[in-house]
Amino acid sequence: MKEGPLLEAVSVAKHYPVKKGIIVSRQVGAVRAVDGVSFTLHRGETLALVGESGCGKSTTARVVMRLIEPTGGDIIFKGQNVTNVAGAKLRALRRHLQIVFQDPYASLNPRLTVADTIAEPMAVHGIGDAASRKARVQELLRLTGLRAFHADRYPHEFSGGQRQRIGIARALAVEPEVMVLDEPVSALDVSIQAQVVNLLGDLQQRLGLSYLFIAHDLAVVKHVADRVAVMYLGRIVEVAGKRELFSNPRHPYTRALLAAIPRPDPSRRGAVTPLGGDLPSPLNIPPGCRFHTRCPVAQAVCREQDPPLREIAPGHTAACHFAEDLPRFDAEADGGIAPVAQRRLAAYAAARERRALAAVPAP
Repeated sequence: MKEGPLLEAVSVAKHYPVKKGIIVSRQVGAVRAVDGVSFTLHRGETLALVGESGCGKSTTARVVMRLIEPTGGDIIFKGQNVTNVAGAKLRALRRHLQIVFQDPYASLNPRLTVADTIAEPMAVHGIGDAASRKARVQELLRLTGLRAFHADRYPHEFSGGQRQRIGIARALAVEPEVMVLDEPVSALDVSIQAQVVNLLGDLQQRLGLSYLFIAHDLAVVKHVADRVAVMYLGRIVEVAGKRELFSNPRHPYTRALLAAIPRPDPSRRGAVTPLGGDLPSPLNIPPGCRFHTRCPVAQAVCREQDPPLREIAPGHTAACHFAEDLPRFDAEADGGIAPVAQRRLAAYAAARERRALAAVPAP
């Protein structure tokens, strides 16, 4: 019997009320940061959530983690609805759902040593005694590529990549089943990105983790993801397996994202012109398809009817009236991601090979 999703979001929404008035305050609108997002995450899988800044990726992650309370929808973990759990039940849930933040410095307490930072979640959840926590800290430092003597140092004494390793070790301390990675490498140099991405891949294989990977760098996504969900203005507009999405995207917005990837030769443009204009305000979402104000193939129906997220092919869904009619667009064949991704992936492979060679004992 096939196992169901480990984590599921069903029509999850997060609206922030906009109020007016000093003495008598009244609501005059709402910022619909997340507006009906649904996805599934299976055990051992990496689901990448991608889109422009401001599309609601990080808010979605925080709502699913219950760091922000949802306005609507359901969050289901291992078959149980956890949308409204509170108190001790919410604390128990958070042991299974951990997050690694984008900024590896701001997410660490500058007054705590590395040992205290990693041991704190274990103390909160009542895991082990002082001696076992100390041993677990040393184990996690080795697991994430740090040294034993790093335990007594403070965050300001580390590089960005090392700080992110500390954040990963802290998330692993309580043995979670799901890790939300909120742009974990975007603030790091490319060579350090390769090390952290390879580390995350190794940890996933060793510990059977499931990742919700928030990113805007499609070259990184192509390397780490199993499936990709594309967000636009608070909603998911396309979901597909990684290979299918990069070789046959069926939503104009996904194509524009792929076409916008920088190329070594600016004169080479793919079959799709990079997207122009700005993301509309989530306070004033356009009627009909919310992408029609920037869509190169928009028709009258797009301005009137909001297309549902529907299945175009097995495992491939898109929210576009004309998804089946769009000409085929291969991001790699059309000179999109290939030049950039190949160099990036070569760096990843080289870093992995160096680490493997370093682990081989000398004869």
